[in-house]
Amino acid sequence: MMNLAILASHNGSTLDTLHSAIANGILQNITLSLVISNNTDAKVLLKAKKYNITAHVINANNTPDPDKVLYTVLKNAKIDIILLAGYMKKIPPAITQNFKVINSHPALLPKFGGKGMYGRHVHEAVIAANESLSGVTVHEVNENYDEGRIILQKSLKIAKDETAESLEKRIKELEKIAVIEGLQQCLK
Repeated sequence: MMNLAILASHNGSTLDTLHSAIANGILQNITLSLVISNNTDAKVLLKAKKYNITAHVINANNTPDPDKVLYTVLKNAKIDIILLAGYMKKIPPAITQNFKVINSHPALLPKFGGKGMYGRHVHEAVIAANESLSGVTVHEVNENYDEGRIILQKSLKIAKDETAESLEKRIKELEKIAVIEGLQQCLK
């Protein structure tokens, strides 16, 4: 059984998707062991409570060395895989070098990745560039933003009348599938 930690800064919709996939036997041999947020007001913390998953808030407001505390909490929980689910902090090398960390990015990397490319910003850039395709990339996390080894990509065609808002909704649905498939590949 693999222990999974989810790091999220806001809503944590990915937590709902994973909880459902595990409960329905789609994801096997994995336990949702831990949720960590850097945001005291993150809705993902309420979801963790609802699902009876241990949750922590780790940030500069509650500890002088958040990276060290993050590492210690993950190590003590015997975490095997970390999934970034809208986590808005850069992951320190001590984490990327000692844990398998994966991320879901709302574009087809290497395009539209890097610092500042998250959420709606990505979709606005894709639309502004008149791309014909967009999608989701599930990748390993290293010390650089969005440069880790690609695990899988799923794409969709951009409609002629597509807006950043409509693309974001479509990508979020595609992301649910991609994250589960990406985790399945990591469990092999």
